[in-house]
Amino acid sequence: MKMRKMRHLRHLREVLGLFAGLFLLSSAFWLTGCGMTSDKGNQEQAASSSSSAESEKAEQPSYVLAADDFSNLQLTDPTLPVYDKYTLSDRRAKNLTTVLPNITPYKEGKVVYLTFDDGPDDKNTPAILDILKENGVKATFYVTGAHAELHPDILQRIFDEGNAIGNHSYDHDYKKLYVSPQTFLAEMERTDEIIHGIIGVRPLILRAPGGVIGHFTDAYAPALKASGYVEHDWNVSSADAAPNHPVAQDFIDNIDSQTDQSVAAHSAIILMHCSEGHEETVKALPKIIEILKAKGYTFGVVTPMTPQPW
Repeated sequence: MKMRKMRHLRHLREVLGLFAGLFLLSSAFWLTGCGMTSDKGNQEQAASSSSSAESEKAEQPSYVLAADDFSNLQLTDPTLPVYDKYTLSDRRAKNLTTVLPNITPYKEGKVVYLTFDDGPDDKNTPAILDILKENGVKATFYVTGAHAELHPDILQRIFDEGNAIGNHSYDHDYKKLYVSPQTFLAEMERTDEIIHGIIGVRPLILRAPGGVIGHFTDAYAPALKASGYVEHDWNVSSADAAPNHPVAQDFIDNIDSQTDQSVAAHSAIILMHCSEGHEETVKALPKIIEILKAKGYTFGVVTPMTPQPW
């Protein structure tokens, strides 16, 4: 009788132990399942938030497209490039104006405009674009039609990354350019057509190769105005095109000292180059950006509302 009770108690303990084990296993599975569902929910929520943020970022404009009558060009943001969806020949064919309205220059804050002439090439221009992207700043690239034809993919990258594109003639040949305002504008229009064919828009800004001093007569300004172009030279030069083969530190020192002058106190348009042979400019650029940030400049791109350098 006593042995029977002991067996009965042992059997009861085994049954209870089995039930307890099943209960713990079930509880663990249920808790783990809840945790997984919660983590999945958090991940889905985070993914949704990230997607929304990316969507909002994608919706932000990367440039301003001029209205048919140019009436929307009195801007308050110096960081957005400005383009026209029409070429000059398109505007003439549609009987649209080719003359820009009077625009008040942007004069808020302390803005620096990094500009690079004579590109794009397939080595230095991409390296400069990488540095700009790493530092979160934009620049303006005055391109030639000949180089744009050679490197359309680099021109497209300049555009896609929110930098400004300006017209710098077809092939930088002074002898052809400066015969008359008509020959000058013919080269600009040819280059516009090339740029438009690659990125789908054309610039309203240009830079005369070598600058206007010594090249423009009084006849050039009204001719440019009639075709809706705004020309900008520079008030700070890196001197990276000097004939004595300067090096990166020279460019850094030049820009550092010139941006301390009164002419660059509120608006500094800096001349550099991004074509073949300007590897030292690439080397200098990170330090130049660092110095300009330390001096309190914000970085803009050249547009029709950018102040003239002098």
